[in-house]
Amino acid sequence: MSQTVEILHDLISFATVSRDPNRALIDYVADRLDDAGISATVIPDESNKKANLFASIGPTGSGPVSSGPVSSGPVSSGPVSSGQHGPDNGGVMLSGHTDVVPIDGQDWTRPAFTCTEEDGRLYGRGTTDMKGFCAAAIASFVAASKLPLRSPLHLALSYDEEIGCIGVRSIIEMMAKAPFRPAMCIVGEPTEMGLGTGHKGKTAIRAQCHGRAGHSALAPLAVNALHLACDLAGEIRATQDELRENGARDDDYNIPYTTLHVGRIDGGVQLNIVPHEAVIDFEIRNLAEDNPQDIIQTIERRIAPIIARAQQIAPEAAINFTITNTYPGLDTAPDEDVVTLLKSLTGANTTIKMAFGTEGGLFSRDLGIPTVICGPGSMDQGHKPDEFVTRQQLALCDDMLAKLNQRLVAGL
Repeated sequence: MSQTVEILHDLISFATVSRDPNRALIDYVADRLDDAGISATVIPDESNKKANLFASIGPTGSGPVSSGPVSSGPVSSGPVSSGQHGPDNGGVMLSGHTDVVPIDGQDWTRPAFTCTEEDGRLYGRGTTDMKGFCAAAIASFVAASKLPLRSPLHLALSYDEEIGCIGVRSIIEMMAKAPFRPAMCIVGEPTEMGLGTGHKGKTAIRAQCHGRAGHSALAPLAVNALHLACDLAGEIRATQDELRENGARDDDYNIPYTTLHVGRIDGGVQLNIVPHEAVIDFEIRNLAEDNPQDIIQTIERRIAPIIARAQQIAPEAAINFTITNTYPGLDTAPDEDVVTLLKSLTGANTTIKMAFGTEGGLFSRDLGIPTVICGPGSMDQGHKPDEFVTRQQLALCDDMLAKLNQRLVAGL
């Protein structure tokens, strides 16, 4: 059994659904790195039940990274010893998330949190999205620690990516205060080892719809908040139609335009009561050319007449928007060094863009780190029952990371 497959078996055994702790998995990784003489920084959340991990190996500009105990709390300074990298010697960061989506309501025919193998496929929740890459990255990181690296290698593992890239933000805050930062980043989301240079941004919005309660026999004298929510949903669909027909396009995406989606409507008590409150959750997944704030303002203009009509009956009627989460898209230029590097490591001649989001947009926007997406497996298997990654895909990832280590020995 390869080191990557062995580690993957261990990672799958931690049921790190986003709503649950991931700390046991992070402590397992920290202990494994410590056994290899690698010091890691563990960054817990306020509950101390979830945490990120960051580690660096290789030169810092004044010598190798020193070993030391694992941190039990957030840090305010850089994760490595003093010394500055030049912009061309910040090395490479491998980034992955440790949380997975729930299995509730899914018809699994194999144990979801035990890694099982059949016909070259490794089954289990998170095998593709994205513990397969995390396992390969950990194995490669330990192997790299035994090499005479001339350029550093960094490992970043985060929590709560699946609910909006939430956990990684404390890593970004830490890195923003560090004396240096990686020159480039590889996020290992499943691309079947294709080279991804872009993904859409995402903005999640909650709309609170306020009407006026009443008896259903006198419904015209009240304002039905569920009707307001449905009218809002209609305007969201109309905005989507306009973006599809006349908006910006990027044909590198399988859906080449910005999309809007209503995911949830909630309201009402019982049938004979006109509901005075309703909630609608919707999202925008935008191309780089489209500003989600502009789209929100377009929807607000569309619903203004609807609210005005409702206020003729109930002056308190309103629809109020709150952004509950947002992360930026990624649009890495094709001539960036990280693209050239990954082409040489994978043999890719073309690049792709993904509809799903990653922490890569945050690394690029907030830290200025050029980032690509490249990892084993296909999102066609992600979030589904009997999720799997193939041994062949893991082997291709192992090969890419081994070649990366040799490039770091030679020096970027």
